[in-house]
Amino acid sequence: MASSEQHDSEDGMDEFMDKFKIHNYKNAFSEDNWQEEFDKIPMFMKEAPEEIDPQKYPELACLQAIIHDEDRPPEEQARSLKDEGNAFFQEKNYKKAILSYTAGLKKKCGNQELDTVLLTNRAAAHFHLGNMRSALNDAGAAKKIKPDHLKALTRGAQSCIELRNFAEAVQWCDEGLKLHPTDKKLQELRAVADKHKRATERDARKAKIKEKKLHAEKEALLTAIKDRGIKLFQSVKPRPGGSDRQDEDEGSSAAISQLNLDGLSSQEATGAQVFLDEQRSLHWPVLFLYPEHQQTDFISAFSENNCFIDHLAVMFGEELPPWDVDRKYHPNNLQLYFEDEEKDTFYQVNPETSLLKVLQHKRFFVKSGTPSIIVLVRSSSFWKQFLTGKKIRGL
Repeated sequence: MASSEQHDSEDGMDEFMDKFKIHNYKNAFSEDNWQEEFDKIPMFMKEAPEEIDPQKYPELACLQAIIHDEDRPPEEQARSLKDEGNAFFQEKNYKKAILSYTAGLKKKCGNQELDTVLLTNRAAAHFHLGNMRSALNDAGAAKKIKPDHLKALTRGAQSCIELRNFAEAVQWCDEGLKLHPTDKKLQELRAVADKHKRATERDARKAKIKEKKLHAEKEALLTAIKDRGIKLFQSVKPRPGGSDRQDEDEGSSAAISQLNLDGLSSQEATGAQVFLDEQRSLHWPVLFLYPEHQQTDFISAFSENNCFIDHLAVMFGEELPPWDVDRKYHPNNLQLYFEDEEKDTFYQVNPETSLLKVLQHKRFFVKSGTPSIIVLVRSSSFWKQFLTGKKIRGL
């Protein structure tokens, strides 16, 4: 009897198995589409789609409906949203993770442990996106709920370091180490924060000392200029209801600047500026103008005690400039002037005169920190044309 049943069973199985040889399984994966079909199954998805189409992703749409089911208790919904956020986080989709964690917090489930996890997880997502201020805020909110939460303390310290708030980072680490004295991560973070904090404080002290030194040097420079009676020109707004007229000895209608650094700012490309050397002598950037050829020469450090001929002998010595085609610019063939635009007057400068004597002239005003001197060829046609109608005075 048993032998007959076994034979029937085997015959039935053989018949059943034979059907697989002639009938295909309706929902079977083919060799061409198996990977695509696997990606539609939530368990095997490598990353979630941007939009969940119920027709294309029915299983995932079903799970989403369960997660966002408003009929469930708030805590259950918050946990589901936390899990959803964690899944996005693992996929490195931090923006979507933040949205899920935020939705979970909005449920206000009343579970402090869960809210703390949601905050610290959101802080981590913000951290990976570079939103350090938001990460720090979330870590701080989590610490208020649970002051001993290790992840909140760690993330707060990390965010402070990234924000270069090293002193605050040390405070976070110290708070954490009181509660978790053996935690290696907090110990490492504190060492890093303390190192940067000390370096920042050291740099700040150096900067302060340097600033103080520069201020003293500038004060000494301004005092030296004032003591020599040198006038700095700076355009200023006219006084309301007042007159623009000033005494000739006091300056032009545009006003003489108070002795301050604004009047010493050079507009030259070199950025050269007057300075006081160890022997208390002033060195000025000086501009030589050649209007006949529309050319200029710039001397970055003209000592106030040097004469103009000293520089002319170098500039127009054996090798003349290429623009002087007629070879006329010889030191003994040149005349120097400075212009008083206010009085429409040219003052002739003796090449044997020192720069200091010219700067101390009552009608010489240093503009933009750079004295300017006009250079002309004596008795040339351009010289006569250029000076026609101008008032010429000597020093």
